[in-house]
Amino acid sequence: MKPKIFLGSDHAGFQLKEYIKRCLIKNNYEVVDKGAHSFDKLDDYPDFIVPVAKEVAKNKNARGIIFGASGQGEAIVANRVKGVRVALYYGGNMEIVRLSRTHNNANILSLGARFLPKDEAIKAVKLWLNTDFRNEERHIRRINKIDRMT
Repeated sequence: MKPKIFLGSDHAGFQLKEYIKRCLIKNNYEVVDKGAHSFDKLDDYPDFIVPVAKEVAKNKNARGIIFGASGQGEAIVANRVKGVRVALYYGGNMEIVRLSRTHNNANILSLGARFLPKDEAIKAVKLWLNTDFRNEERHIRRINKIDRMT
């Protein structure tokens, strides 16, 4: 069963979010776009990222994909929500994306839109969505420690 996908971005990630959204819908994912819903160069990413993080935190089967210029600020704000584990990707070795799922059970992927061409971004999203958590004791133990800290 495919997870429900929550999307959020500011102006810097808006075009990439719209592209990824179309690709996900085409591949029969249930997508909920938490904004931005139009390009506004003065918007603030927390306004769109926090709603995504809260939805993902309350729905264990959901995932989120968030977008910004570098993805850094978006990852920082989303990781402040208890139960959220954000992986940041802005290009390079895709092993980072795979490990974020297999070892860390990342439930949100943050993409740096200014550093990722569309084809690389969609490859990262597909890999991330199709990689399962290993569910090994050592990884579960570490995630539980993180959850107790927040």
